[in-house]
Order: sequence, then C-alpha cells, then structure tokens
Amino acid sequence: MFERMSNGWELTKESLRVLKLDKELLLFPLVSGIACLLVLASFAVPLWQTGALEAAQADLERTQNNPLTYVVLFAFYFVNYFVVIFFNSALVACAVIRLKGGDPTLSDGLWAASRRLPQIAMWALVSATIGLILKAIESRSERVGQFISGLLGMAWSITTFFVIPVLVVENAHPWRAVSRSVAIMRKTWGESLVSNFGIGLITFLLIVVSTLPIFAGIAALVNDMVPLGIGLIAIGAVLILFVSLISSALNAIILAALYIYAAEGKMPSAFDGRAIESAFSPRA
Repeated sequence: MFERMSNGWELTKESLRVLKLDKELLLFPLVSGIACLLVLASFAVPLWQTGALEAAQADLERTQNNPLTYVVLFAFYFVNYFVVIFFNSALVACAVIRLKGGDPTLSDGLWAASRRLPQIAMWALVSATIGLILKAIESRSERVGQFISGLLGMAWSITTFFVIPVLVVENAHPWRAVSRSVAIMRKTWGESLVSNFGIGLITFLLIVVSTLPIFAGIAALVNDMVPLGIGLIAIGAVLILFVSLISSALNAIILAALYIYAAEGKMPSAFDGRAIESAFSPRA
C-alpha cells in the first residue's frame, strides 16, 4: 500500500510539472463546474417556481413511482453528463498534445472536443442511462440498493476508465470506446487504479486542510465577529475550489499519460518512465 501511495505521489508530482507548463488547463474544470451549476439551476428553478419541488418532497413515494420523475431525471443526467464529458474531452485532448511534445492552447482542446460532439452526445446518453438505472436500483431499497448500486457503479467506472481518451484520440463510437477501454485494461493488471488511491488521498487531505478556515469562520460568526467570519469562510471556499480544479486537471493529465503508454506503448513526454511503468504490471 505504501508503495502504491508513493507511486501515486510520483505521478502527481510529474503531472504538476506538466500543469505548470499549461496553467490555463485549470479553466476547463472551472467552466465545467459553472456550466453544471447552470444546468442544475435550469432544472431546479422551474420545478421550484411551479411548486412541483415542494409537492415531490411532500409525497416522496408517489414521486419515485411517477414515470415523469425518471424522464426529468434522465434529461438532467444527460445534459449534465454532456457538459462534463465535453470539457473533460477538451482537457484530455490538451494533455495528450502536451504529452506528445506539443504546446496546446485552450482553442485546441475546445476544437478537439467539438469535433467529437456526436461521440460525446452518444456517450452522455449511455452514461445517463446507466446513471438512471443505478438510481432506480438505489431507490428500491435504501441499504441493499445502495450497496448494489455502489458495486455496479465501481465496476462501470473501472470498465470505462480509458473511454474519454479513446473517444478523443481514436474517434471511436461509445461501445467501441468501452471495448477499447476494456482491452487496454486487460493488457495490464490495472495497478494504475490502485495508484490513484494515493492521488485521491492527497487531494482529500488538502481539502480537509482547506476546510479549517471555514470552521474557524463559523466559530467567528458564533462569537459575533462577522467580518472575520465571512472572510475566513470565503478563504476556505476559494481553497477548496482551487484544490478541486488542480485535482481535476491532474487526473486528466495522468489519465492521458497512462493511455498513451498503455495504448501506444510510448513514454509520454515530460514524464519519468519509472512512475508510468510501475503503474502497470503487464501480464506474462
């Protein structure tokens, strides 16, 4: 476990070096997050204004059994997934260009994602369908449903680990992308997934540290120190946002690097070969 965490830390450091060359990549997860909030508002505000949201909360069981509920939920999932996948594709495209020795710009990423709009839309449709199925399973039984939904969701995440770079680089349709993702994973023991635990742990610890000013700000508000409290809460929120943006960008860079090495057998530019090679254990 310590070896995996150490390897995750090495991958993170190398990805940070790449990110320093292209700091503008942070704009992709930022715009994606803003767009997702707008999508949420576009669905929630009309429901709230018409009173449908209050009615749904008052009769939760009836709402869950209403087919219209799943239609609206599916539409929300589709639009939200489309936004996330589009900007992730743009980010991965830029990372691939950099790791192959190029010098990407934001327009390069947006252009690459725009060229894959049909594939992105189809993959958003597949993702929304899977998301709706998992939600339906979860709603049937609070404990058992959550366990089964979580297990299936984890399996789906592993299966589709390389789908985004395959869509971007290989211009594959969704099912072909899933097949390629599985094939790439079969080439290795998938130790990259375990290595990501170290990356996730580092991100989690940074977010925990970032929440300290928020708790301090709440304490200040309780003690009637309003300006100080608001300031501390704002600082904490900015820190959490910054850590989240960096984490999203680093994950995309690492994903692109692992894809290039696993799918093309080439060592990504600006990466130390030892960290990449140790992320995979080829089968004999």
